[in-house]
This record gives sequence, C-alpha cells and structure tokens, in this order.
Amino acid sequence: MKIAVLALQGAFIEHEQMLQRLGVETFEVRQVKDWQQLKDGLILPGGESTVQMRLLKELGLLEPIRQAIIEGLPVFGTCAGMILLSGGRLDTMHIQVRRNAYGRQLGSFHTSGSVTGVGVEVPMTFIRAPYIESIVGDDCQAIATIDGHIVAAQQGNQLATAFHPELDDDLRIHQHFIKIIKTVSKVL
Repeated sequence: MKIAVLALQGAFIEHEQMLQRLGVETFEVRQVKDWQQLKDGLILPGGESTVQMRLLKELGLLEPIRQAIIEGLPVFGTCAGMILLSGGRLDTMHIQVRRNAYGRQLGSFHTSGSVTGVGVEVPMTFIRAPYIESIVGDDCQAIATIDGHIVAAQQGNQLATAFHPELDDDLRIHQHFIKIIKTVSKVL
C-alpha cells in the first residue's frame, strides 16, 4: 500500500509518521509529476486551506486530484483538508464547513470522543478548527460530534475530521482510513 500526502503546507510530516508506524509507504505530492505516481489513497493535511487551495490551482493539481477522488481514490482530509473536500473548493464531499469555528489559535483545545467505526475515547486535537455546519447529501454520514457540532464525517471513499489525529499517539483514525482503502481496493 502506498499513500500520497499533499505536502504543500501544513502538518503533512506528522501524517507520514503515523502511516509509517502502521507499515504504510508514503510519498509527498508537491507538483504534478509527484501526483502521477501510483497510489492507493491521499491525505490532505491540516494547515491553511486558503493557501493550499491557491497552490493546488497554481501548480495544476486541483483538477487531477478532484477527478481522482470522484473516480474513487480514497482521501482523508484533516482540518484544512476537510475544508478542501467541502463545497466550493474540491467539492467532492457533501458537507458545508464553517472555517475557524472554534476561534483563533487561543481557541485550540484537546478532548476525546466516540467516532463511529473507530471507537470510544478517541483523542481529538482542535487547532483553529472548523466544524461541519451541515451535511448536504444522503451518502455522507456524521461519524463524530463534539458539543453538538459535527467534527468528522465519511462519504464512501472520503473521510474528513475537523481535528488532527496525526498530532496524537492514537493510530485508530489512520487505521480506519486504511480500512477504507482496503474496502475500495476490493471493489475496484
């Protein structure tokens, strides 16, 4: 298994480290030639969604990535990555996201909660985090909420979290993404 990690900006190295702990090979995507490598999945890391979106357009990566997701490539977006998957951006996941919903850097916090398909007491680190204001398609399901706000969702081959599982020691969210990849691989 080989997973591409968007490495334009943000917490991409931490995702690579989590996947390496699980024995999964990764490579960084910084330009179109990187994207053209064979891959089983993609991670869109946290960071600054506006900067990432601008760079995706400038580097000619936006449409190839969007098309691959539409065609079934499993993708996992965290924080800014979740924003990129939402309506008005890559527009592949049927969610509307409220950016910086928890405020500025000082509004960052850590908690734990249940994630459907993953388990209970899953650590959740929120850094200037968004949350999902609404799910706008029957094929998308909320899989975690905190204080009444949707903080994780899954839609077929797409997984999105408002929090940063790569910043905690718990591997279960990344294991869940690997399970999605394996399920999609069996179907294809």
